[in-house]
Amino acid sequence: MSIDQTSTVDIFILDKAYKISCPPSEQDNLRRAALYLDRKMRDIRGSGKMLGLERIAVIAALNISHELLTMKEQGGESPVSTEAISQLITRMEQTLADTSAN
Repeated sequence: MSIDQTSTVDIFILDKAYKISCPPSEQDNLRRAALYLDRKMRDIRGSGKMLGLERIAVIAALNISHELLTMKEQGGESPVSTEAISQLITRMEQTLADTSAN
């Protein structure tokens, strides 16, 4: 399998399954990112306010972005590159669009 090849990984966020194309070398990172996002979204949903899935996802994305920017401003090393985050967001957006179309 070449570096450019990808395979599909099943992740679960708020009990909903998503199939994400991902290079084998990034699958563990993708799973960890999905678990982290799932935890953040569950925390927001559990706040007691009635929010739709899209709103929960946006608030979670803002919270995670804030964490990352705060870490960078404090001189800490980012655990992932900006490019990796952008690629993950693009894959998630595509999967959400594909799921919504079905």
